[in-house]
Amino acid sequence: MDENTFWQLIDDCRPPTPDPDAEHLAATLTARLSAGPLAAVIGFAEQLSWALYRLDRKEYGWDLSSDSFLYTRAAVVAAGRETYENVLQIPAHFVPYATNLIWAESLLYAPDRAYEHITGEEWDRSTRYSYESYSNSEGWADA
Repeated sequence: MDENTFWQLIDDCRPPTPDPDAEHLAATLTARLSAGPLAAVIGFAEQLSWALYRLDRKEYGWDLSSDSFLYTRAAVVAAGRETYENVLQIPAHFVPYATNLIWAESLLYAPDRAYEHITGEEWDRSTRYSYESYSNSEGWADA
């Protein structure tokens, strides 16, 4: 899955109404990914990890716990490509997510649930980039 397809899928699955914690988004993504080939699930997981990894930087880190920081970064991704790219360009746009603790933890599990639906097995996911907080050593080099 390429980056454009990833963002189009996020946009297609986002509900038109507010979606606290991205529960509806995650459920819709899981259903869509579950209906497709396993390669799409793996590709989505790779793109999601890459997007979260790119936000794993000291200018966004604030004083959040590692879990809070991860779930907040996921909320930025859940908000869509335009918001995500704005935050990448202007770190101050991350502030409302961090200060209001806007989370999208459920987004993280969508590919795992789709994988399990397709294969019947739990996924021991290993992506090229880790989405775990503080794993982007370049982003935290001067911290």
